[in-house]
Amino acid sequence: MHNDGKGYEKFVATLQQALLNAETFTNQKNIQIELNKKIQDNCGNQREFDLYWEYELGGLIYKTVIECKDYNSKVSVEKIDALIGKVRDIPDLRAVFATKKGYQSGAKKKAEMNKIDLLIIREQNDTDWEDSAGNPFVREVFINMQMIIPARITKFDPILDATWLAENTDIDISSPPQMSGLNNEIFIDDVARKEKYSLYDLASQLKPIGNERYGVFSAHKKFDNAFISFENIEWKLNGYKIEYSIGKPINDVMTIDFSKELVGVIEYLSKGKKKSIFREGIIKEYDI
Repeated sequence: MHNDGKGYEKFVATLQQALLNAETFTNQKNIQIELNKKIQDNCGNQREFDLYWEYELGGLIYKTVIECKDYNSKVSVEKIDALIGKVRDIPDLRAVFATKKGYQSGAKKKAEMNKIDLLIIREQNDTDWEDSAGNPFVREVFINMQMIIPARITKFDPILDATWLAENTDIDISSPPQMSGLNNEIFIDDVARKEKYSLYDLASQLKPIGNERYGVFSAHKKFDNAFISFENIEWKLNGYKIEYSIGKPINDVMTIDFSKELVGVIEYLSKGKKKSIFREGIIKEYDI
């Protein structure tokens, strides 16, 4: 399939726009990069440039163009000559050249003599995950997670105070009353300890018994002075018997792959620096 270079132009524009957006000044100016911009030179000729943007500062307009070449080999001096010819008759235009593989020595010299900045703009590779001394950066983080399954009450038997019921209600104590409701609708009021909680709260406090971490457990609790309530009913409670289950913990590994967040890299050959452009506008700068 023929490579018309349009995909690379958009890739370069995306990275350069991220840099402009990250700068306080240029972000305030709301600078937008234009693709395939046509500019008329002093001879009346229409010259087309891959990328173009401008901004005004101190009454002057600053204009920049980037010529993008998606080559699989190093750029030759002839390509630099072509860019020089395009910008020669357009005043106050800053010219930049971008490619993926680099530049031949003659191209570098010609660009330097004509004040053309040379960039290598590319996708990431392994060298982007280490510093100039070869020390590695963190590329992936593995998080071992263990999710503890909360207890689930399977049986709850309240032990009611028969004497209190006989004195304060007309309930037939020979036939224990039944209560029903959601676990967040039934409450225990431990007056002696000044604690009040629902069966839902109680379930969240239940722990394994003995050496087992999960399974089916039972417990028995007594009260000095407590009541159980649901709907509009409140009864004196001497204690309760409870059965509950705790599920087996779920182990999982979460991987954070920072390489998936790295959009691309710009190498500034004249400065010996490179910038890694991540998603969400994060920019990191390193020595080449």
